[in-house]
Amino acid sequence: MSTSERAHVVRGVDHAAFPTFDPRATITFYRDVLGFPVVHATCALGWGPGDHPDFIHFFFDIGKGDRLAFFYYFGVEPYRDTAIPDLIHRARHLAIHVDSEEHLLEYRRRLDASDWQCELQVRHETVESIYVTDPNGYLMEITRPLRAITVEDDIDANVSVDALMDVAGENDPTLEKFFARKAKLIAERHAGEAELVTFA
Repeated sequence: MSTSERAHVVRGVDHAAFPTFDPRATITFYRDVLGFPVVHATCALGWGPGDHPDFIHFFFDIGKGDRLAFFYYFGVEPYRDTAIPDLIHRARHLAIHVDSEEHLLEYRRRLDASDWQCELQVRHETVESIYVTDPNGYLMEITRPLRAITVEDDIDANVSVDALMDVAGENDPTLEKFFARKAKLIAERHAGEAELVTFA
């Protein structure tokens, strides 16, 4: 069955969940600085296997029915796998979107007035984003669109991931090999579709 034949029936993120070792700072950051309401908490005693610690699982509303959740495990010492390079650790981030520059700048104002200041503001190809590290060391992005995503973007994305799958499976994958493979796929898939454009 091809991807196009599979019905796309999911409706967004129910919640993304992370551990926290500092619930006070986490609640202060997300509820009091960013303004995300606390909407649910599960208090669990004797959950799971016999050695599973008791925990509180609490949720913030991040809009449109999506939630961000944290686990606080009683008696578990703070831990981070130092074998994971910082580049890889920070690649695992949460991005939340807003609709306008005004909204993006409002969140930057809130962060810059807090103990967790904005670390970076940058324009990517289609979005503008601000970045901050939350009290748990997780990188968080708030982003707004710079333009609408078009069908051409969808086509480009699918060619890109197909080229990436091919190149990443080879020895010594590089960005140059990716671009070469992508160009070949474009030529194969869209030969004869575009008219030759000449300039006077």
